[in-house]
Amino acid sequence: MPTNIKITAGDVQVRAELNDGPTARAIAATLPITATAQRWGDEIYFAIPVEMELEKDATEVVDLGTLGYWPTGNAFCMFFGPTPASRGDQIRAASAVSIIGDMLGDITELTTVPNGAKVGIELL
Repeated sequence: MPTNIKITAGDVQVRAELNDGPTARAIAATLPITATAQRWGDEIYFAIPVEMELEKDATEVVDLGTLGYWPTGNAFCMFFGPTPASRGDQIRAASAVSIIGDMLGDITELTTVPNGAKVGIELL
């Protein structure tokens, strides 16, 4: 069963669902989390206190609105457009991420979140 969360990044709030995979469950168990946003193109990522291996369906190419977990940096990733690694219209992570959920609704305001903004994740 998906877990509903709220992500606050700077002045922007986004509702999202974490899936029922092992990494998403581990993240849900650590909430609430507060961190500092890092921007990489149209991706916001930040280190979280979760250490997991890549899941078997991990991928580098993700869909608009995907939430991912990047084991290399123990990072929660929010994909809302092209990154420096993207090719054409695809959205590409720096390296493979485990898919942990999806953002819901309008996510276009995430483009206004600056590098270094405060980020928080909480259960709804």
